Amino acid sequence: MDKVLIIDDSEINLTLLKHLVLRLGNCEPLLFPQPKDALAWCQDQVPDLVIVDYMMPDMDGLQFITAFRALEGLADIPVLMITANDQKDVRYQALVGGANDFLNKPVDRTEFDARARNMLALRQGQKFLADRALHLQSLVEQQTERILQQEQELIYRLSRAAEFRDPETGAHIQRMAHYSTLIAAQMGMSEADQHLLLQAAPMHDVGKIGIPDYILLKPGRLSPEEFEVMKGHARLGYELLHGSASPILQTGAEIARAHHEKFDGSGYPGHLAGEDIPLMGRIVAVADVFDALTSERPYKRAWSLEDARKHLEDNSGTHFDPACVAAFLATWEQAMEIRERFQDEELPQI
Repeated sequence: MDKVLIIDDSEINLTLLKHLVLRLGNCEPLLFPQPKDALAWCQDQVPDLVIVDYMMPDMDGLQFITAFRALEGLADIPVLMITANDQKDVRYQALVGGANDFLNKPVDRTEFDARARNMLALRQGQKFLADRALHLQSLVEQQTERILQQEQELIYRLSRAAEFRDPETGAHIQRMAHYSTLIAAQMGMSEADQHLLLQAAPMHDVGKIGIPDYILLKPGRLSPEEFEVMKGHARLGYELLHGSASPILQTGAEIARAHHEKFDGSGYPGHLAGEDIPLMGRIVAVADVFDALTSERPYKRAWSLEDARKHLEDNSGTHFDPACVAAFLATWEQAMEIRERFQDEELPQI
């Protein structure tokens, strides 16, 4: 039902206009002898049509329209002003102030009916377009969400493809990504960047897809030559992911290249040091090493939590960014909850 505001200081005029509005059908007339009361009503409600008299003592029709149009969301609501036949200057001012149409006094029923219906039809058109815009926005949001979910699934499967060639697990991906997000939050990173890190961190070792099996799956210690080949996975991961239009893949490329750099410059592939290493790479370095140390693999036993924690502390400032280590240790209890939530499957011992 359309809500029609009628503002007039005359009770007789209010009654007349009320009956004219009721004749339109499907309309609810709302009567206001005081313009300020009508404005107060409009603070949190939206009318479909406003009918306002020009001649009122405390606030005239022009002043009302100006105040009405200033309210949020009411700039396009149809306004019908009632004036005397000889008040052309008032009409000009009202048009500039935001009136849409006029009626002369005394109000003619037939003219009122035609003008009011036209303005309500205009309002219905506005509502239709607004509803359609909201519907289209909802469809776009649904499709965007579906595409993002598909992108995330593809990224996870790509990350898992690298892990399938390496004796690590999907649980490792989940743990280190969530550890990384804990560190980022503790360091004050925005929620948007935290979410981006959570999505991109699992791709840190995607370059292992390009490492030969005899090196990747070797149970013993790698020779210097083999280790040089293994180190290539950081560069391969970057080359695989960079250049994408996806912010997730762009971030994944940065992490893949940076997560084996060391704070003292002795890492690889670029021998970057300190804050020259991208922050997300420094964060992932802590999360990845901690989880690798505390995870059991076919070729090694898991370190104790105490030993792994001591390793982070002992290598803070050399291997790891001290700020990232401090942030991780400050969230130790949450990290342990993540560790319990994402458990490895049982692995055979050798």
